[in-house]
Amino acid sequence: ILMVCLVIGVPVPVSFMASCAWLIFFGGVDQVGYQATQLLPYGFTQMNSVSLIAIAMFILAGGIMERGRIAEKMIDMVDVFVGHIRGGLGVVGIISCAIFGSICGAACATLSCIGAIMFPRFKAGGYPMGHACALMANASLLGLLIPPNATLIIFAWISGISVLACFLSTIGPGIVTIILLSVVNLWMLRNNKDVLVKQKRSPKERYEMFMKRGRLAIPALFMPFMVLGGIYGGVMTTTEASALAVVYCIPIGLYVYKGLNWKTLFNIVVEGSITTGVIMVMLYSVSMLSRLYILEDLPGKVLDLFYSISTNPYIIMFMINVFLVLMGMLMDDISVVVLTTPILLPIIVKLGVDPVHYAAIVGVNTALGCITPPCAPVLYLSGRVGGASINEIMKPALTFMALCWIPVLAV
Repeated sequence: ILMVCLVIGVPVPVSFMASCAWLIFFGGVDQVGYQATQLLPYGFTQMNSVSLIAIAMFILAGGIMERGRIAEKMIDMVDVFVGHIRGGLGVVGIISCAIFGSICGAACATLSCIGAIMFPRFKAGGYPMGHACALMANASLLGLLIPPNATLIIFAWISGISVLACFLSTIGPGIVTIILLSVVNLWMLRNNKDVLVKQKRSPKERYEMFMKRGRLAIPALFMPFMVLGGIYGGVMTTTEASALAVVYCIPIGLYVYKGLNWKTLFNIVVEGSITTGVIMVMLYSVSMLSRLYILEDLPGKVLDLFYSISTNPYIIMFMINVFLVLMGMLMDDISVVVLTTPILLPIIVKLGVDPVHYAAIVGVNTALGCITPPCAPVLYLSGRVGGASINEIMKPALTFMALCWIPVLAV
């Protein structure tokens, strides 16, 4: 029922609820654990988690950063260090996506915000727009690897492991991906004479620009350091850090950068509430579905299916990776985590893989699925924002996938 609903275009939350309703009313109402009087309270009990508040807060913080001109100051600051090298503007976009995405956690929001600022600069700098769109599409996915983000919080909630442990599991892949994207970008543009190179400034001029832009960027750059430092330093929990991010962003956007007004802020809150509501409906449904999966021993049946193909744990892990990429092509990252974790996590544990390691696997695979043709939703969005055709984007996009994401996935 779930897959049929998803294929015919039924909204994801409705698809999950329809699956639950089918199992409750037609899946075995006489069996213990199937009755609605047991499943519905169980779902509410599972939802009673303080860590889920962080999802709403980070979504709200990302919306404020997007419209409050906070990201623009980050980009200007990063440009001081690498903007003068051939292809350096691409590195500026990569690092900016990593910083913004670490708070926002949504690839589309990161691409829309950073892309709106960077694409005019790419065009003015003589960059091939197909290359620029492919690069920004890949870089916008860094928010799925660099914590904190909603996807890892949801994974931790479903799997019952520490949120901080999930965050730490994806930092390494995230940093490696940033380095690989930057190196491959510079290598691809090394002989492109159409790409303009800024005139090198003297150390004194660079210092003056650093001080000027640094003063403007300090409020924007302080927030990621405050949030991440507070979480990893043990000063605050993820939920407290997310609330602090919102409280900090509002006055910065309103009074420092003046990209916000009260009407815009109200719209951001409404949009964030709708997004959060959709996610919560999905989580409520999956909490009931996960119980039904256990009652039906669905993970065991899926594992038996894998064993019928091969008993080699590495082959099974390869099949799981391919499955996650395919799911990432069809739906967003949160939907993939919500749908697959209750089924695949018990299998992963039986194979002897640490659930924390699996968190990193999920992050990389869902990110890869978002840019894998033929679906590639993030690639199409990047083409629309940057004004390039999918044919122009495809070749550089495949190069970035082969030289950046595949090596990270192999690790």
